[in-house]
Amino acid sequence: MLSYITFGIVAFLLMAFLLLIIGWRWMMKQIVKQVGKIIFTDSYQENIIELLPGLKHMGIQNTLENNLRAETGDLLNRPLGSSKSWPHFDPITFIPAQTTPFPVSTEEEVDVSVTIGPKAKKPMKIKIPLMIGGMAYGVALSEKARVALATAANNIGTAINSGEGGILSEELNEAGKFILQFSKTEWGKDEQIIKRADMIEIKLGQGAKLGMGSKISPKNLTGKARKIMELQEDEDAIIHEHFFDDQTIKDLKELVDELRSLTDGVPIGVKIGAGGKIEEDIDHLLEMGVDVIAIDGAQAATHSSPPILADDFGIPTLHAVVRASNHLKRRKMQKRVSLIISGGLLVPGHFLKVLALGADAVYLGSAILFALSHTQVTRAMPFEPPTQVVWHEGKFKNQFNMEEGAKTTEKFLSASTEEIKIALRAMGKRSLSELSRNDLTSYDELTAKMIGIPYTFRPWNGG
Repeated sequence: MLSYITFGIVAFLLMAFLLLIIGWRWMMKQIVKQVGKIIFTDSYQENIIELLPGLKHMGIQNTLENNLRAETGDLLNRPLGSSKSWPHFDPITFIPAQTTPFPVSTEEEVDVSVTIGPKAKKPMKIKIPLMIGGMAYGVALSEKARVALATAANNIGTAINSGEGGILSEELNEAGKFILQFSKTEWGKDEQIIKRADMIEIKLGQGAKLGMGSKISPKNLTGKARKIMELQEDEDAIIHEHFFDDQTIKDLKELVDELRSLTDGVPIGVKIGAGGKIEEDIDHLLEMGVDVIAIDGAQAATHSSPPILADDFGIPTLHAVVRASNHLKRRKMQKRVSLIISGGLLVPGHFLKVLALGADAVYLGSAILFALSHTQVTRAMPFEPPTQVVWHEGKFKNQFNMEEGAKTTEKFLSASTEEIKIALRAMGKRSLSELSRNDLTSYDELTAKMIGIPYTFRPWNGG
């Protein structure tokens, strides 16, 4: 009896399949005919295609974010920074060496090492000018992601920034050069951790959030991170806007001096978001006596930020590095205070152009995040965002493979460094220290004029 039923089911399915093959053209024609009639005859106010001009007028992202605002009524927090089209580095190109000077042979080594805080008692020396920016444990990344990044940084000979989250002992054990971000928090300030750091970075601001803090509820910060950050079960994690009550530059100078003494002379830096008064900000940092200035352009990403801060504050990274390096040169501090730039730097060409414009090193964020997750993003996609494999509260963080993440990050940094080296060889240089603004030109006349480099349509006048 069962075999007859099975045979009947199979025969029915086979018949349905054959009818589908035979009749699919007719069915599609009927569907198109009916849909077409609706679209082409309904009034505009009733027409589903009204969505097209509506989306073109408002934009998909604006439409999405306004609907999220309407749904919750709460402050909206967007991941990964601004999506605006800011002025960037693409119109700038390097000048090749072809007929004096000549290119450098690929057989010759090129020195791309960097010393951060050269006038500090204990300068920080790294083998490449690319450092891993402050993507914090708990506040942003998972434990596995942080440890993988620390391993990669150590293997390649560069430094990793802690960010403003909890400090993992596992990460400290894996890391080589470790930068402690001294943030406006109650955690991350143990004397033992401060003394372990190869550099201290006092965080006053960042590109996507400026100087604003945040409050993270217990449901959005769970597990081991809460213990490391010494939070009670129902306690919010608070990132404040200030270090001190009635804060002054004098207070911050005393903090710089205290940290320099406590660490016995490692470089003490300050991180800020690039703003319209960047020269005044730099003067205040120099008054504080810093060894390093880290500046985040407006394209910088973050775990979450109110869109109004990410989109409508700050200045582009390109403008920030030019203005900052010019001002340090005017103040005769360019060789004394290291300049680190970040924000929207995604490929080796971006990295090297920033260095040519006056930065001593760059912090990498989003580019490193995607190198870290690499093919592991398929564990979250297509139904969840790729970052769900690396966020601390990500649904797929437990499926993240640390060894694989460390290896892909290391390979990305290695490949990027090799591209930087071949670019330097193509300019006839054997060292990163030989690179300068004189090696640049631009096919955008305004960009060329603002930076002070040749415009490609005009004859070369010898720089």
